[in-house]
Amino acid sequence: MVQVCLNGARTAADGVRVPLSPEAMAASAAEAVAAGATDVHVHPKTPCGNDSLSPRVVAATLEAIRDRVRVPVGVTTGAWAEPDPAARLERVRSWTVLPDHASVNWHEPGAEELAAALIERGVGVEAGIWSGTDGAARFAASPLGPKVLRVLAEVTDTGPVAAEASARALLAGIGAAHGRPVLLHGEDGGAWPVLRLAGRLGLATRIGLEDTLLMPDGGGAESNARLVAAGLAEWHAARDTGS
Repeated sequence: MVQVCLNGARTAADGVRVPLSPEAMAASAAEAVAAGATDVHVHPKTPCGNDSLSPRVVAATLEAIRDRVRVPVGVTTGAWAEPDPAARLERVRSWTVLPDHASVNWHEPGAEELAAALIERGVGVEAGIWSGTDGAARFAASPLGPKVLRVLAEVTDTGPVAAEASARALLAGIGAAHGRPVLLHGEDGGAWPVLRLAGRLGLATRIGLEDTLLMPDGGGAESNARLVAAGLAEWHAARDTGS
């Protein structure tokens, strides 16, 4: 499995290649799926380009993308989109169009309640476990652990050399992950080293303009589709050679 992460918290300041409108996200998702992505992760955005959990914004984004692709589509529930845990929970409960899955960062306040609400509504939960947080310990003790769709192991160390060590430490902290599948990925300078590690370990991964704006050779990424194609090649090369 290679998930495409279309935009993340990036803004227009990161360039026109980052899709911000529902139409742009849908077009980028379609290109990425054609390049081999089997799942989509997206941050719905207001017309001003801010991440949003608004029912109207989420619905417009999901409907636009689903008009173009037939793979699962998931959204963020990051606290930056709605800092107040109670308000964030109310937003999710008021969604009129449901994603296939949603990421819940386990170190954020209100994560357990939010995940429970999503599961109750039939939405798969990606348990976001970030390196450098207590997310792994909280998840290990969570009664919801066996019920999540998968664990999203997020390496926040952006150093190309240190990211792999951080990834291995994160995986050790996650342990058996309640028997759930693990998707491993990095960001910025750590994106490609961590993706290659995922290949060597045979783990699912993700790539896209949320995680990096650069291709493996250091050149600028023109699109999510280009990143997905390169990500698949890098993953398979690492898996085949063990290097």
